[in-house]
Amino acid sequence: MATYRIAILPGDGIGSEVMAEGLKALRAVEAAFPGLRFECKEYPVGARCYQETGTDLPSATLEACKAADAVLFGAAGLPDIRWPDGTEIRPQITLRFLLDLYAGIRPIKKYAGVPPVLAGDPRIDYVILRENTEGLFAGGLRVGGHVAMDSMVITRPGTERIVRYAFRLAQGRHGAPADGKQRVTCVDKANVLKSMAFFRQIFDEVAREFPGIETDYAYVDAMTLYMVQRPLRFTVVVAENMFGDIISDLGAGTIGGMGLAPSADVGDTHGVFQPSHGTAPDIAGKGIANPIAQILSAGMMLDWLGQRKPDVQARTAVKAIEAAVEMTLRDRRFHTADLGGAAATGAVGDAVANQIEKAKTS
Repeated sequence: MATYRIAILPGDGIGSEVMAEGLKALRAVEAAFPGLRFECKEYPVGARCYQETGTDLPSATLEACKAADAVLFGAAGLPDIRWPDGTEIRPQITLRFLLDLYAGIRPIKKYAGVPPVLAGDPRIDYVILRENTEGLFAGGLRVGGHVAMDSMVITRPGTERIVRYAFRLAQGRHGAPADGKQRVTCVDKANVLKSMAFFRQIFDEVAREFPGIETDYAYVDAMTLYMVQRPLRFTVVVAENMFGDIISDLGAGTIGGMGLAPSADVGDTHGVFQPSHGTAPDIAGKGIANPIAQILSAGMMLDWLGQRKPDVQARTAVKAIEAAVEMTLRDRRFHTADLGGAAATGAVGDAVANQIEKAKTS
């Protein structure tokens, strides 16, 4: 039997509400797969934590994240609680730097049953890979009330490892829906920014190590058009930190919204898994938040754990979660308000959990 220690960080706003449904899914996995056990312990983090204790990421929480097999994160940050410099509380970004979670994995997959956003073929299914520890997030400077500056930091080691990750990810995926080809698309602004020309140069160098994978390129402004007009062409997309952040939200919009967009921030040792959406304070406490992204993030966590061990049951459980989400979303009774329905958060979680538990008899 495999037992995994999971640090649970619900955070702020709807974080605790969707986290409850993510944990419900994990308990259903335990029922369906007796060889899997999860020791889950909750820790404080986020804007309310900062307001109450003076820190958004207590040392005990950080140490728990380091010691755990994986971290399941809800959402953190509130618009009315900010640092003295005016920026929002963002412990999830701090964790990326402290734990060296250099690969931000953002699946963009359209599920049957979700109302279409784009006209045409609904088979959108690709991954955006975002470099997490460099780029425009690497640091900035503010001088009094007159000057503020953020620098785009691109290093050879940082770019090489994220690009290699992208090609290896493409090797393990099916081809693009449009033509069946495995390809990695480099998103940059190499026609204007020297840092981005360097990023593309390194991309090309690494690409030579993977002759079986096709390469493709898009300037970030053009990419926002391609993601709407021809999303079926993509297998894996790799981008700098800020560009990856922006296009990930656009990608989520093309498949139905942020409530359907899971994510993983992983490195060579640690992994943090959370929905791509924010804390949504305007709907917090109303029981109407969409928990699907949190549940799918738990699935990504199992996939990552299953690859590291390796653990066949964990990776099989991922398929059960995916299938359960697919079946649930086909039934519009379980569509939350963001999908045009009226389902409660808990009802969606119950439906997914019930579908997962059926895996033990199938």
